[in-house]
Amino acid sequence: MTSLVDPFSRSIDYLRLAVTDRCNLRCVYCMPPEGVPHLRHEDILTYEEIVRFLRISVQAGINKIRLTGGEPLVRKDLDHLVREISSMRQDVDISLTTNGILLAQQAEKLAAAGLKRVNVSIDSLDPATYRRITRTGTLEQALEGVEAALEVGLDPVKINVVVLEQLCDELEGFVNLIYRLPVHVRFIEYMSPCGVFDSSYYVSAEEVKNRLAGYGDLTSAQPPVGAGPARYFSLPGARGMMGFISPVSSHFCPECNRLRLTADGKMKPCLFSQDEDDVREILRNSQDDAPVLEAIRLSLSKKPRDHGGFKVQSSRKMSQIGG
Repeated sequence: MTSLVDPFSRSIDYLRLAVTDRCNLRCVYCMPPEGVPHLRHEDILTYEEIVRFLRISVQAGINKIRLTGGEPLVRKDLDHLVREISSMRQDVDISLTTNGILLAQQAEKLAAAGLKRVNVSIDSLDPATYRRITRTGTLEQALEGVEAALEVGLDPVKINVVVLEQLCDELEGFVNLIYRLPVHVRFIEYMSPCGVFDSSYYVSAEEVKNRLAGYGDLTSAQPPVGAGPARYFSLPGARGMMGFISPVSSHFCPECNRLRLTADGKMKPCLFSQDEDDVREILRNSQDDAPVLEAIRLSLSKKPRDHGGFKVQSSRKMSQIGG
């Protein structure tokens, strides 16, 4: 196995892979009410193309693969892709980020195929607020997905909570959740890689952490597998933990170890970067793996030191990038 190193000597071993640009929700911070124009079917990478790209990437040093979207579970036969990835090398860590709406129906077969862990996005535990944020979602279905993930042994199960203005009034529900279930709730500062940053949404992770101190003694805790940039804390007697991800107030770019591949086969060195290198056309027009590896290294060479304080904005919506 070779290794991938960017211009700032960061070792890159993590790929976020968007398997679709489609989503069954319309979250207010992610896309407009009408959604975004969908890619044509023929523009989306096939599973065969994805598997070939991943095989080359794994040989080059990628050992963590997170499946994203859009909503990845709306793509048919995702367990087939997971099974193909898990057969590449035993130590490849396969994870999934989902809104959880379809997870209850698919958790068992995904775990059997080799999925290790899952992040479920739930921004409110109030059914009406959840519906308002997602525009179309049902909280009960998302929570059923969490329960199903735990039942089939996915570990850890993390709840991703984008910190919006109403959250500080709802913290008790998330505190109760980590006492009831062995899940890790992660509060993520709102950011917008697309268009103008809307400060009216923004609440700092530090403010949330300070308010949580009112529910007990928050103690720094050992992070679970795949913690990434999150800082973790425990509450006395809780089965789960609280985590904080602060891309705005305390960005973690110096430790970034990621590359991204969009559903239409464009490599992005940074979530906020305009740079995109097309590997789809290489995969479709050449049977030689060398040009694919060269494209990976080219994208890596453009990886910036940091996101530039959100001054550089991607032309794609969050759902089109994969987060």
